[in-house]
Amino acid sequence: MYVDTVPNRGSRPAILLRQSFREGTQIRKRTLANLSDWPPEQIEALRRLLRGESLVPAGEAFQIELSCPHGHVAAVLGTLRALGLERLVAPKRSRSRDLVVAMIVARILDPRSKLATAQGFDQHSSTLGEVLGVATADEDELYAAMDWLLARQSAIEDALARRHLVEGTLVLYDVTSTYFEGRHCALARLGHSRDGRRDRLQILFGLLTDREGRPVAVEVFPGNTGDPTTVASRVAAIRGRFGLGRVVLVGDRGMLTAARLREDLAPHEGLAWITALRSPAIRKLVGSGSLQMSLFDQRDLVEIRDDAYPGERLIVCRNPLLAAERVRKREELLLATERELSAIAAATRRGQRPLRGQDRIGLRVGKVLGRFKVGKHFRLAITDHGFTYQRDEEAIAGEAVLDGIYVIRTNVPADQLDAEGTVEAYKSLSEAECAFRCLKTVDLKVRPIYHRLEGRVRAHVLLCMLAYYVEWHLRRRLAPLLFDDEDPAAGKALRPSVVAPAQRSPAALRKAHTRRTDGGLPVQSFQTLIADLATLCKNRVRPNLPDASAFDQYTLPTPLQQRAFDLLEVPIKM
Repeated sequence: MYVDTVPNRGSRPAILLRQSFREGTQIRKRTLANLSDWPPEQIEALRRLLRGESLVPAGEAFQIELSCPHGHVAAVLGTLRALGLERLVAPKRSRSRDLVVAMIVARILDPRSKLATAQGFDQHSSTLGEVLGVATADEDELYAAMDWLLARQSAIEDALARRHLVEGTLVLYDVTSTYFEGRHCALARLGHSRDGRRDRLQILFGLLTDREGRPVAVEVFPGNTGDPTTVASRVAAIRGRFGLGRVVLVGDRGMLTAARLREDLAPHEGLAWITALRSPAIRKLVGSGSLQMSLFDQRDLVEIRDDAYPGERLIVCRNPLLAAERVRKREELLLATERELSAIAAATRRGQRPLRGQDRIGLRVGKVLGRFKVGKHFRLAITDHGFTYQRDEEAIAGEAVLDGIYVIRTNVPADQLDAEGTVEAYKSLSEAECAFRCLKTVDLKVRPIYHRLEGRVRAHVLLCMLAYYVEWHLRRRLAPLLFDDEDPAAGKALRPSVVAPAQRSPAALRKAHTRRTDGGLPVQSFQTLIADLATLCKNRVRPNLPDASAFDQYTLPTPLQQRAFDLLEVPIKM
């Protein structure tokens, strides 16, 4: 083939793409295309190409103008859409909905302040801003979208409840606190810090989940709110907004206290509960004779009755491993306390400037006992001139009797849930605790909180809950690639009893040992897999030709990345 220029009387020459061929002994030619309308530079480029010339070196044929991390956006946003969360947030698309969805996805990919999140939409740190059309958003728009989301919280939670809660289901409820930066928020109060930050104001939030730990609703309380006082509002939500007549509420021993069971749950017919007894109540069972250690000669679980709990079932469990751990921990705390107390006693006997005064000595002793929480196991004698201490062996022995013992308390009839099932239901509270770990430290980083307005704090916590809802599903779909157990039922089947510690399935143990999946891929944590998916980029490519248009080209996925998208069943291109 060649480019031929054919003269044309009185007009510009015709530029033709022709092919020559031999027919017998003659050379003939045929016209393939008329190139007369082509720009001269393109005609010359084709002529050179047909002559076998290289127009540009292979490495200079294209330029990559922009490369944006994309794979992690496609995975998370694709899963969010597959879950129908966009429509759950709002049935119709709007600017506010797009901004909320962008903040949910950004919370999983890279949790940062709203200012930094808004800047990331427009700085090509990922394709999230482009895909959702929010690249131009600023922090004020994000704040306005949070206000819009808060107004929809009840509708969102009602929809989640319809999706995941049914009559007679188990509902898990737990609370946690987190610290607040600043002092100008009505919710931020001095209270019990579960993060060890007693120097900061706190907020409290309670999370309601289904039995598997899927979040359904969240509520924020002032930081000085007692855990039990949050139960009433959750019961109102379950019975009122969610319209559930029969549920089993599972809460820990510090949440579902005797007062709450009597005042908040008992008046509601059909509302059952599962909780546990505190140590003083267990000691009373021992004192009354209802609980005897001989009950565990053959079994690690036994159901008893006691007149102090009419109409209720008490399921007593004894875990030897838990007992050994409590012995170890108590001895470590006792030794640590003795070291500190010895230093105080030595200070009262030193030659220069000895520690004197009953008040001063008592203050230092009180700090030590408050730190290690084992003061009940010591006998102290404090005077103006000295200080002595010794272990209270009788008190230690009395506590040791109950090592490894815990008692599950419930009003669920045995024909609806047997003893083993009741213990398993209480242990499922670990799913809510897992949610708090992801929300606070591991992935979503709900803390620290900088928002000053009460509504913004509530909206921030709601955003984090919705992000965890997406992450919950991501982890389960990606479990074959993660250290997470993809077959927990197989691990449960290996346990000798429901009281025994949880065991991982053979598949999970194999992954942990070999660091490889069954398909030979490297096993990942959730965070490293998200980081790996981010290396799959969307590239803006421009050919090195005059007036050539740029086009988008995606990085070819690695086997690990392709497997992740296969498990999620979402497309790479969006």
